Amino acid sequence: MNAPLPHAPQVEVVISGCSATDAGSLFAELCRRFGSDRAAEEAPHEAMGGRPTMWTGTFDTSATLGGPGRTTGQAPRLSGPVTAELQGEPRAVECLRRALDETYVVHQLGLVAGDQEVDVELRLESRTPA
Repeated sequence: MNAPLPHAPQVEVVISGCSATDAGSLFAELCRRFGSDRAAEEAPHEAMGGRPTMWTGTFDTSATLGGPGRTTGQAPRLSGPVTAELQGEPRAVECLRRALDETYVVHQLGLVAGDQEVDVELRLESRTPA
């Protein structure tokens, strides 16, 4: 008999296509909601030499700090679209994606699904003020 595999709550998030400031804002928002290997005040830095820069963080969706519909202030504005790649166990990725959906306008650009893991590419944009 095959036993179901345990839920792996960690999601690796790779941010690109944006400024260090926007990457920092996005990571800070995720740190307010989930446990992470990053500190909310940890500021990403730009790479030297004009090469594309990517920033990574790992978020633990089992350590939810702010639940759905939280009202602890306004989400940080992004200066433009941000590309985010989420990789992990499908339920964990979906949990993190729902948090992003509550805060930003999310467009799915791609999806690669395997037996135990999913990799989703998203474009995030700030919501227009109501």
